[in-house]
Order: sequence, then structure tokens, then C-alpha cells
Amino acid sequence: MAVQTAPIPVSLPEEQARPNVLQRVFRSYVFRRLVKALATIFAVVTATFFLIRLMPSNPVEIFIQEQIAMYGMSYQEARDQASALFAIDLDAPLSQQYLEYLGNLLRGDLGQSYRSKGTYVADIIRQFLPWTLFSVGTSLLISFVLGVVLGMLMAYRRETPIDYALSTFASLVSSVPNYLIAIILLVVLGPQLRIINIASMRGSISPGVQPGFTLHFFLDVLYHAALPIFVYVLTTIGGWMLAMKSSTIATLEEDYVTVARARGLKDGRIMTSYVGRNASLPLFTQLAISIGFVFGGSVLIEAIFVYQGIGQQLIKAINQRDYPVMQGIFLIITISVIMANLIADLLYSRLDPRIRLGQGETK
Repeated sequence: MAVQTAPIPVSLPEEQARPNVLQRVFRSYVFRRLVKALATIFAVVTATFFLIRLMPSNPVEIFIQEQIAMYGMSYQEARDQASALFAIDLDAPLSQQYLEYLGNLLRGDLGQSYRSKGTYVADIIRQFLPWTLFSVGTSLLISFVLGVVLGMLMAYRRETPIDYALSTFASLVSSVPNYLIAIILLVVLGPQLRIINIASMRGSISPGVQPGFTLHFFLDVLYHAALPIFVYVLTTIGGWMLAMKSSTIATLEEDYVTVARARGLKDGRIMTSYVGRNASLPLFTQLAISIGFVFGGSVLIEAIFVYQGIGQQLIKAINQRDYPVMQGIFLIITISVIMANLIADLLYSRLDPRIRLGQGETK
């Protein structure tokens, strides 16, 4: 006669199966993304600190050579003047300089410029960053809206002359570097055709114009930012057009679009309420990432048009080896790019919950 035994429980006790609050926080998608973002910022800040100091020459030597070339000073005279200007000890161990930099950074102190004595790096960023935000941010918004509209038009007019013409235009402007288009515009519109006075467009505002909520000030700002904005729009709109065309074509083949047509809905409503909204969703994540590159993508354009933004200040700091200014601007660029990627990831995880659940997040 067989002996009956009690069944062995296969499920874990309830207190072991359910994670506590702390475990839920550690396993959450948002927490892991935040930790990854902070670790990336720390790694980039560290790499930037040491890479800058591996560059040939240093701010003292650059200053000495400038004084010799400009004023015919002897090396010793230029060195004495540099000693009076630069209250820094570049001979200190790198580890000591690095720890001091991290300590100041944790207190929110970006330091002072080596070349502009008494000028804080935070003040330089606060003064020039708004101009870059205005020019690149405006162009990004214009190119995105135009790209979405024209991309939908290309998808709805597939294999027509409009589609061929717009596709060729998008492919062409996407393949040409922005600095090359900027130089062509500068040469053709300025010295060759003399359509615009390039010299008067230098800077972010005209001399003597006072910032304020006046029409004269806004028109002057637009006048100086017109060429950089035009170049940014021209060189980025092609990517948005091609991406939107591809996304729209895929959306047009979805079943709910076929059902909407079968219900007899008008094309305008299908285009706006069904196709356009769903087709543009993937582009919003790309837009969030592109915003992060607003700060770093303006360096060459600002240098070509002598537009007084943060990119122009970065080039100036690199030429002078102004370490604190370089570190401060690189830090702003790094944080903006990483935060934009973080926002894009969180946004995409909301649109598609399989992403965060697939990486171990508990329900």
C-alpha cells in the first residue's frame, strides 16, 4: 500500500516573493536610469579634466607667446607679467588639482577665468548661453515643424514629382556639412553678390542697442541670428523630412487607418487624428535628444558668423587654454546631452512599457 505524503509547496512565502519598498526603488527603471546618468556625467567630467591638460602648451605659455608676438617683450618680461596675472599653480600634482576641482564643483563653483581676472565662469555661461539657446533652439523648432509637415506630404504624394523633388532636396541638404553651407552663404551673399552686409551682422546685437522688451531690440536680435538660424534649419530639416516620411508610410499600412477609411472618415481627419499623431511620436524622442545637442552643435557656425554665443566662447577658451572656462562649457554640454537622453528614455518607456519591464522592473 502506497504511503501518501503531503505536497511540497513550490511557491515562495509571500514576504519573499514580494520585494520591499527599497528593492522596488533599486529595481525601478527610473532609478537605474538616474544612476547611469550620474555615473556618465562623473566619467565625462573626469575624462574632460585630464584630456584638457594633455593638450599641448598651457594658459601661461600661450599668454607669454602672445605678449612676445604683440608687444615685442622678452621672454622674461612676458613671464613676469604672466606671473602677476595668473594666480595658479600649474605645477601642482594633477591629483591635487582634480580633487580641488571636484570639491569646487560639488559646491557649485565653476571657478574663475584665467584670462579675464575676476570673471566667474558661471557669469560667462550666463551671459552667452541665452544667445545660443535662442538661435539653435529656434532653428530646431522651425526645422522640426517643417520637417514633419513636408514628410507627411512626401508620404501622401509618394512617387509623384513632389515626392521626388522633396526627397532629393532632403537627401542633398542632409549630406552637406553645416559649416560648408555657412561658408558658401557667407561668400556668396557677402563679398560676391553684396546682398547683405556681413560685417554688420557680427555679434548677437548691434553696438548701442539696449536689451529690453522693445520691437527695435527683437528685430536687431533676429537680424544678427538670421544667418545662423537659416543654416541650422537648412542642414537639419532633411533628416526630419525623411524620418517623418518613413514613419508616415508605416502608419498608413496599419489596420486602424484602413478601418478609418472604411468608416468613410475624411482624409483630413485621418491625416491629423490617426496618421500624423501616431507617425510623429517616434520623432519626439529624437527631438528630445536633439535638444541636448543644442549647446554643442553651434561651435563652428558661431565661429564662422562671429555670433557671440557659448560656442564662440568655447573656441576662444580653447585657443587661450583657459581651463576653467573650457571645463565649465564642456560640463554644460555634457549635462544637457545626458539629461536629454534621459528624458527621451523615460518618454519612450512611457510610450512602450515593454522597455522598462524588459529590463527587470517589477510591476
